[in-house]
Amino acid sequence: MRPDTRKRHGLHMLPKQRLSRWTCALIAMALASTATLPLAQTAPAQPEAASATQTKPGWATHHFAVAAANPLATQAGYTMLRAGGSAVDAAIAVQMVLALVEPQSSGIGGGAFLLHFDGKTTQAFDGRETAPAAATPGLFLQSNGQPMAMRQAMVGGRSVGAPGVVPMLALAHRQHGKLPWAQLFAPAIALANQGFAISPRMATLLAAESALQTDPVAARYFFDASGQPWPAGHLLRNPELAAVLQRIANEGPSALTHGEVAQAIATKVLGHPSNPGSLSLDDLAAYQPVERAPLCMNYRVVQAPARNYRLCGMPPPSSGMLAVGQILGTLAHTPAADLPVRDAQPGADWLHLYTEAARLAFADRAQYVADPQFVSAPAGDWARLLDAPYLAQRAALMDVRGPRMPSAVPGTPGLPGAQQSSYAPMAAQTEHGTSHISVVDSFGNALAMTTTIEDGWGARLMVNRGLGLEGGFLLNNQLTDFSFAPAGADGRPVANRVQPGKRPRSSMSPTLVFDADTGELLASAGSPGGAFIIHFTAKTLYGMLHWGQNAQDAIDLPNFGAMDDLLILEKGRFTATTANALRARGHTVVEAPLPSGLQAIARTPEGWFGGADPRREGVVLGD
Repeated sequence: MRPDTRKRHGLHMLPKQRLSRWTCALIAMALASTATLPLAQTAPAQPEAASATQTKPGWATHHFAVAAANPLATQAGYTMLRAGGSAVDAAIAVQMVLALVEPQSSGIGGGAFLLHFDGKTTQAFDGRETAPAAATPGLFLQSNGQPMAMRQAMVGGRSVGAPGVVPMLALAHRQHGKLPWAQLFAPAIALANQGFAISPRMATLLAAESALQTDPVAARYFFDASGQPWPAGHLLRNPELAAVLQRIANEGPSALTHGEVAQAIATKVLGHPSNPGSLSLDDLAAYQPVERAPLCMNYRVVQAPARNYRLCGMPPPSSGMLAVGQILGTLAHTPAADLPVRDAQPGADWLHLYTEAARLAFADRAQYVADPQFVSAPAGDWARLLDAPYLAQRAALMDVRGPRMPSAVPGTPGLPGAQQSSYAPMAAQTEHGTSHISVVDSFGNALAMTTTIEDGWGARLMVNRGLGLEGGFLLNNQLTDFSFAPAGADGRPVANRVQPGKRPRSSMSPTLVFDADTGELLASAGSPGGAFIIHFTAKTLYGMLHWGQNAQDAIDLPNFGAMDDLLILEKGRFTATTANALRARGHTVVEAPLPSGLQAIARTPEGWFGGADPRREGVVLGD
């Protein structure tokens, strides 16, 4: 390790990194060194609670790198890259281990978006869950016609969509895999059979959980005989998941969407005693991943040395790239670029501009974004929302030196005279969490993949085939990303309402950054965090592109974000002077923990430099 290199180049060298299970256990225990912070009562609930933090050094590599949210998962991806695997091979191995060691965030019962670059072409793979054929727009309405409470809607079978991550990964592997499909499951199967030490973060979230115990399978697996959650360090085995993964390894994704595993999923959803859903065997068998054209925008940084970038992300049903691109593109029409970061935090002037730009972006998001199979893009093209003239119009609504805008309303992108949308804006609604994976391989491939089961612990349903093996896998509650209210007060439908076969809107923002002039890949980034994914990703990109920070330093920046009429600042990370200056401009400022899980890998003259979020347990490995 050469600590001087980070000071000189923003790099930290860890050559030929390989984590043993004992090393991973030591890392995990170290993460328990700081206390959990209480969530501010006036802030929106975050998808997952905050847990311990640990300073991360950043990691430099020469040929390839993988960044993931748990050391054991990162190790699985690293093993595949060392064996000559591709970025997609590594991501599959990582995902299967995350299903075991980070089940609260993602797994085979959920969905994902994957952005892939093969050295020439960028592709967007959509593994988002779909609503059952029997779903109706009133799925989340009570008998009195009012929307359900989030907790009432998400716990049980009602909120479960057809899982898409495994079929999507199989599609990507057919195009870009180098190692045999079955080989990619070996690390997860071995760990599930042999057992893994529960990490401090997983233990923290288990201790705070109350609904998971209502599922008999989950209660037996995650809690002891007296009903107490297993503590950090407890060796947990999951032979049922090992058996299911072995079947998927042998048979492909059909082992999940057909046969006895699919029957167990449908039985679990349909048979929930108090909140059953409608997901059927036919829904599971009918699921198809979608390959989409990525959504990209050119982005110029004018500070010396000026540079032209191209940012690429997922198109709808993700709102991530649209919102991130709108925020950055709107800021480009303000003095934001002249406001440097000082003392490792942005100042009140910059945060004011960011918040106003974010409010405008979220207004468009609420108005327009939904599954493109069901709604049309404004003026026929989602890129209209990223056009520079349109964003200049939006920026003109902001008072860059004065008070906060009284309100942020959706715009009318497109040609002059374009008609306003026929849809009603979606009301603000809680969104939930995920995990992120970034990989670059030695063949010139790279990916950014964000993966989720939605809320922490999903629908609180653990699938087990009933063959005498303990454990299983959790199901998503992804349908709660639809609008609970199918129509606005004026009777117009909401674009993101529930409809059969529809994919719910998402905030997941896997992002690849390119040099716009040469086409060279420069970075892969993304985060979990519900709707705050957009803010976490935008912050990290701004830090790297504008403030010249390496991936780790940009991730380490304090978190912030606009939500409804609130400006939420990460608790303990901003000065009172900054918060009071924002309040003086009319912002309602709230401080709360904002536990992002950012991962990023960026190109350097020597190779790659990766960063992992100190707020979670991730690491970066590579050679």
